[in-house]
Amino acid sequence: MSVADEPDARAAQLRQKAQELKEAAERSTDPEARERLETKARHLEEESRHIKRPGSGDARPMG
Repeated sequence: MSVADEPDARAAQLRQKAQELKEAAERSTDPEARERLETKARHLEEESRHIKRPGSGDARPMG
């Protein structure tokens, strides 16, 4: 795997974990546990969207 692939791989891992947490939340019979799992899944999805790829930064000059 190249360095350029690492952010994509990390984002994919986070999305996979989020999906697993959603599924666990669906199976949970405890409302509090379900809410915790759903919240964590949302956070992981959000984090996966914010992973920067090389070269994806702001290209505007600083000045």
